[in-house]
Amino acid sequence: MQSLKIAVFDGDGIGPEITEPTMKIVDQVASDAQVKLDFEVLPSGAGHYRDHGESLPESSVAKARGSDAILLSAMGLPDVRYPDGTEIVPQVELRMILGLYAGVRPVRLLPGQQSPLKIPEGKTLDFILVRESTEGLFAELDKGQVTENEARETMVITRAVSEKLFDFCFRLARQRKAKGYQGRVTCVDKANVFRAFAFMRNIFEERAALNPDITADAAYVDAMALWMVQKPWEFDVMVTENMFGDILSDLGAGLMGGLGMAPSADIGDGHAVFQPCHGTAPDIAGQGLANPLAMILSGAMMLEWLALEKEMPSLSEAAGRVETAVSRVLTERACITPDLGGKASTTDLARAVGAAL
Repeated sequence: MQSLKIAVFDGDGIGPEITEPTMKIVDQVASDAQVKLDFEVLPSGAGHYRDHGESLPESSVAKARGSDAILLSAMGLPDVRYPDGTEIVPQVELRMILGLYAGVRPVRLLPGQQSPLKIPEGKTLDFILVRESTEGLFAELDKGQVTENEARETMVITRAVSEKLFDFCFRLARQRKAKGYQGRVTCVDKANVFRAFAFMRNIFEERAALNPDITADAAYVDAMALWMVQKPWEFDVMVTENMFGDILSDLGAGLMGGLGMAPSADIGDGHAVFQPCHGTAPDIAGQGLANPLAMILSGAMMLEWLALEKEMPSLSEAAGRVETAVSRVLTERACITPDLGGKASTTDLARAVGAAL
């Protein structure tokens, strides 16, 4: 049996509550696929900063760097801040340290999953938003200039990262095209107003010319926000700047029924982090009310990535099993958490998914 090292950051608030069952489910399907996952939970987060004075120890970063994949839960606490008042976000720091430039946010309705939108007959909600995760308005994290009378933040977009990001998106669209999707990449920006976005759009068009088998087009971010509500089924892969992606990915989560259903990945050259899009929900921490499905589906995304990265096709089948099990539980609706309209606990819902396997 092959073995893989998985670094785990179990987070703050509801983080540990949704991480433990996710590890069990992912371990179960991987074991069935003849792959052993060696999990190691590493110290980090706002709680660790409060108790030990550091949010992301160097030893944790080193072990994460040496792992085959990283499973990361929600991090941060509203009442624990750095001295300058900024939020403690080691997950963002990890993206910068490991160069995880491609933030992959699937916007997809599994069978049984409910959306506030009325999806027309014959249409499906199934596209991927790729958010550049190391530059844009996040490039100078904690380096903004603030005086008594004004504050300034700098947006950075580089050719080197943009080229890698767009190439990643064209490869992703090609993989999806082989499965019957459109084979289309849409660049989302504000190139009509900002020179930085015009620069980004030009690079996108250059990389598009190198991928003639994939349809390439562009849209302004304000129009895309509208179209994601009016006609989201028309899109395949869309790519955008860091801050725009941060906002649009939450809109995408809303289309899927809430952040509790939204998995994600941050992928770089050889490293990848998989985490739910939602926060730590400290108001319900410890009450057993948290929805673990976004975390469980992030675990499935991890298996899918490892299947390609490590050439282990059995892990792709394992990922599909997890999604099918989640879909079955959502369809039956006998065991769902309060955010989905039910009364089940975190543990009950996770057990239902495990049973559905």
